[in-house]
Amino acid sequence: MLVTGGAGFIGSHLAERCLERGWHVVAIDAFTDYYDQRLKRRNVARALEDPSYDLIEADLLELDLEELVRPVAAVFHLAAQPGVRISWDQFELYARQNVTVTHRLLEAARKVSLERLVIASSSSVYGDAESLPTGEDVVPRPVSPYGVTKVATEQLAHVYWRSFGVPTVCLRYFTVYGPRQRPDMAFNRLIALALRGEPFEVYGDGEQTRDFTFVADAITGTVAASERGKPGAAYNLGGGSRRSMNSVLDTLSDLLGRSVERAYLQPQRGDARDTAADIARAQGDLGYEPAYEFHAGLESQLAWQQALVETAESLS
Repeated sequence: MLVTGGAGFIGSHLAERCLERGWHVVAIDAFTDYYDQRLKRRNVARALEDPSYDLIEADLLELDLEELVRPVAAVFHLAAQPGVRISWDQFELYARQNVTVTHRLLEAARKVSLERLVIASSSSVYGDAESLPTGEDVVPRPVSPYGVTKVATEQLAHVYWRSFGVPTVCLRYFTVYGPRQRPDMAFNRLIALALRGEPFEVYGDGEQTRDFTFVADAITGTVAASERGKPGAAYNLGGGSRRSMNSVLDTLSDLLGRSVERAYLQPQRGDARDTAADIARAQGDLGYEPAYEFHAGLESQLAWQQALVETAESLS
């Protein structure tokens, strides 16, 4: 299996799950400076001990992708430039890292024989969805440049499936959380501030909702897509844990045994008000069923971040 973005949050978990299944994994990661590279090194430390794991540190824009893709059974394409809010100011970077890279990978894939090319997309393609829960047939109307690039990658995937038979499967992840979550993501920032006793900035009234998906559930759906996903299809992967940001803050307060401070600010452009995944298609085709309850999932991420803090303090 080839996993792009293999040292990232979801990619590193996916690589480990593939290794557990007895598969050989080639992971590619550019180790960009988007966040501290030491966190990514930590993500891959366990996998590097497995002789069935190879890590390539390189930029996908510079590699001979056809050579890399030719010997593999399936590709999981998770490499991308993340982040909704900063995509307004750096659209050329997002277009290059999300759209151009995907196009290069599709060009390589059409020249070889693959079982599946699984492409990570996002609930951001829906924007302020016209219905909740949102099914895959709803017309995408993203409200951020980041979301626009994800729609573009999905459309490219569909074109290459229709025109060249590339067995693409797109996965629309809904707000994935859990251990190894990137430091710019909401739960990571929330927990880090709460552990320091500092207030968390809530954009809006806190009643906006998200369908939160624990990372292990996202990985289960991703692996299933490589085996059972219908080429040309897109699937929602949600966690069935839709709740407001205020509810999340209350849950973390319960876990910590003290109130989490919060500061309410104006809403940010590009943020959808609500998300909720209709996962009926994934249930039917992939056998996907979220297994992790939200309280337990958040507790798992909290424990992971507490351990990071304790490790940093012991080294200082």
